Amino acid sequence: MTGRRLTVRTPEGVEFSWPLAGPVSRMLAVIIDLLCVGTAVYVLNRVMSPFAALTRDWATGIAILLYFGLQIGYGIAFEWIWRGQTIGKRVLRIRVIDGEGLRLTPGQIILRNLLRAVDTLPMFYGVGGLTCAVTRHAQRLGDLAANTVVIRHQAAVAPELTETLRQRYNTLRQWPHLCARLRQRTTPDEAGAALQAILRREEIDPSPRLELFDTLARHFQQKVEFPAEALDGLSSEQYVRDVVQLLFETVAKSRG
Repeated sequence: MTGRRLTVRTPEGVEFSWPLAGPVSRMLAVIIDLLCVGTAVYVLNRVMSPFAALTRDWATGIAILLYFGLQIGYGIAFEWIWRGQTIGKRVLRIRVIDGEGLRLTPGQIILRNLLRAVDTLPMFYGVGGLTCAVTRHAQRLGDLAANTVVIRHQAAVAPELTETLRQRYNTLRQWPHLCARLRQRTTPDEAGAALQAILRREEIDPSPRLELFDTLARHFQQKVEFPAEALDGLSSEQYVRDVVQLLFETVAKSRG
């Protein structure tokens, strides 16, 4: 890692780099998330208020359980649905990713959120804040156990895609609804990784290059399944080039 960045080098020799989220943005995201959880608990308490008059002790106990359940379940649910983001993280433009740059697994999401209770000790993320300050990749205990890191999104910069966008024909365009779905389901990090692979493909030896584009092609095909005729005769590298063209052509056109 150079400075406050996470750099991952693939077996094919391609490097991907993400800027790490700072303590201020992470803390602000936590505050926003706590406000969201607190609001949800308040609403539930209001709903349960008629029962509190009859069984006050039970209502208090249930409210406490709901708070801790929501606090843990909130992070697990949103980080799974939004691929590493909660409401607070989305507002602050930061995201949880796997420590090797891979997609988060359910186990990682559950583990890092269960250990949040330890990170908050002795009060308001004392342990977690100290751990972030001394670890190489600014990880709290939950991140260390789950092998996750928190990165921030940089402002999107329109890339130079002259060579890629000069392609006259892209078979994927025959299914515009699938193209739109692909753009919707692809994160900026995934699009950037595919772009870097295309731009740096000449630097990769033939065998690793073939393996890299086979992996990328399978990854994008799992997001959206185009008809078989769309892929007929396309190599994995050409398919990824077509995907990159679809993902970035709007940005490139706006520059022109």
